[in-house]
Amino acid sequence: MTRRFALALDLVDDAKLIAQYEDWHRPGRTPAPIIRSILDSGIQNMEIYRAGNRMFMLIEVSDSYSSEHKAAADAANPDVQRWTALMKTFQQPVPAAGPDGTWLEMARVFRLTEHADR
Repeated sequence: MTRRFALALDLVDDAKLIAQYEDWHRPGRTPAPIIRSILDSGIQNMEIYRAGNRMFMLIEVSDSYSSEHKAAADAANPDVQRWTALMKTFQQPVPAAGPDGTWLEMARVFRLTEHADR
């Protein structure tokens, strides 16, 4: 069964930086080791959307996915550490995200299929 997570992030509200951030995420621009680390973690699909400087990420993961395992693998991967440092230059801290200030998991508040009167 595929599980889904939604995450939010804010970018620095600067059109030039936002354009650079988007450029880094175009096909062929995200470094191959980053794509490999995402796939190796059990993430089957990842989509990022933007409205102004607000970002929304949707990830679909396999049963083997563990956010703790991914965090540990990312911490040990110098490619991911360089990518994370680069991406943080485009991001502004999200206070609710705690000390990391980035990619805050969102709580689902509505699901149509859970409504009997649909």
